[in-house]
Amino acid sequence: MDEPTIGEDGPPDNPPSDGPGPADHYGSTSADTELPRSPVQRLPDDLLPSAVTRRRFVLGVGFGAATIAFLRRLPTPTGTEGTAGPTTLPAGPRSSTVPPTPTTGMPDVQPSLDGSGVPTDNRVHDVVVAGGRVIDPETGFDAVAHVGIDGDTVSRISLDPLVGSTTLDASGLVVAPGFIDILSYPPNGYGEWHKIADGVTTNLCMHGIDNPMDAFLGEAAEHRPPVNYGGATDQSTHRIALDIGIDYASDPQITELVRLADVDLQAGALGIHQQPEYNIGVTLDEMLRHGELAATHGVPLCLHLRYSENLAPGTQEEAVAEAIAVASRTGCAVHIEHINSTGGTGRMGEAIAQIDAARSEGLAITACTYPYTFWVTRAGGARYNDFQEKFGISYGDLQIAGTSERLDAASWQQARVDNKHVAAFAMSDDDIDTSLAAPWVMVGSDAILERPHNNHPRSTGCFSRVLGTYVRERGVITLSEALAKMTILPARLLESRSPAMARRGRLQAGAAADVTAFDPATISDRSTIEQTWLESVGVHHVLVGGQVVRSAGVTDRSVRPGVPILGGVA
Repeated sequence: MDEPTIGEDGPPDNPPSDGPGPADHYGSTSADTELPRSPVQRLPDDLLPSAVTRRRFVLGVGFGAATIAFLRRLPTPTGTEGTAGPTTLPAGPRSSTVPPTPTTGMPDVQPSLDGSGVPTDNRVHDVVVAGGRVIDPETGFDAVAHVGIDGDTVSRISLDPLVGSTTLDASGLVVAPGFIDILSYPPNGYGEWHKIADGVTTNLCMHGIDNPMDAFLGEAAEHRPPVNYGGATDQSTHRIALDIGIDYASDPQITELVRLADVDLQAGALGIHQQPEYNIGVTLDEMLRHGELAATHGVPLCLHLRYSENLAPGTQEEAVAEAIAVASRTGCAVHIEHINSTGGTGRMGEAIAQIDAARSEGLAITACTYPYTFWVTRAGGARYNDFQEKFGISYGDLQIAGTSERLDAASWQQARVDNKHVAAFAMSDDDIDTSLAAPWVMVGSDAILERPHNNHPRSTGCFSRVLGTYVRERGVITLSEALAKMTILPARLLESRSPAMARRGRLQAGAAADVTAFDPATISDRSTIEQTWLESVGVHHVLVGGQVVRSAGVTDRSVRPGVPILGGVA
């Protein structure tokens, strides 16, 4: 069923509600069942940084690890001759006429996945994205150029003009591979349209799917998403199915959990998700067993770390050390989810140093971050237990999602009883800056908009905010660095498992025709805690699988070209 159009200045007619949303996922508990901090969730002493060395922790492990495979070279499909008369679609209004500033020394032969070079024919392409600053983060190609697309494939990148049945005017715009959201939630028939306006073409539920993989794929397909979709098998869902919940699992139960994860991986899941901070009964042994399975399948183990605070026992350094131990003992790739809120709150420099040291030993550890200084989850969840001490914040640093209400002691207690979504301003600008600056950290939203509108504005504005605030306004990272974090880095994380990802995250002949064109002078987020539905601005054109979903800043909701991204399937 088609969803109603969302206005720029207000939500659809349905009012906000208190229904469940993706921000809490499986991490919610009611206020009357608060979870205790578990003293038994401890690493062996030999894996813990000492009190003396915690701030300058260096992990001297001697283990090798599986590394991410290099780019698969695929043949360039033959393009299709265009037959219809050419149509030119405008770029849409711009507030800036700043010309692109291409680098020098561009190659005479433009990059292609199979190394065949640029075709010399003069065919009419299905679609041409014309005259933009084309940036391919993998090869470093950066020049004013024209992109020819035939079917679902980029067939040509040319410094000379091309002819297309449809031409998208990209003058003054940056033309990049479509953004890959490495940490999102399942399509719901609604939030994906806001992803399109944010430049996202592939929405990956690496925070865990809600169902067995087969069911997830069926439900997602029913929504006919405009974005590509896939996800990780979710250990929390399996724990619920086995009636384990947040408790400790017996050895036979762990064996069954691993078997269920294996079934999902064989059905096309792209990774394994675990969240020991919420599922406090998850032991190191359980994580290791799943890490071994991840290594066998060549997929990442995506971890919501055990601790996100700085209180002993249970500091974030210990949580990062646990993730490193899993990578070192199993050889799997470990991806740390939203490291800004779960691996470095207030101590991001220390967390980055730990991981840098482990990576220098050959361990495949990556992370993602979102560009906001607050997180959102259910007030009844264990994460809010002792929040003042854990995060160094007060009641006034809490805000009910979907409202402008900041809390006090009394309203906080009521929010816990009602299990409201609450935003916690618990991160500093330095936390975000430091995480974004790390070359192995990607961008992931950790959200998809849902109808109650009581979740996080990152569901709508994550990628535009990086480009507008952290690149253009504050210069924390460069444009090329930001695009790499949104495209080629997540593609490389998954491409050894998924051939479909080996054709994404890059803009080359032979690549999948997922393309985003945006105005670097105007792109910005508008979504807020109070108004999470406000679409970003500055994204002019979006193509998914060669089909134009957005042109001149207007989304066409009749176009729904998203396809499943599966492990082991081209």
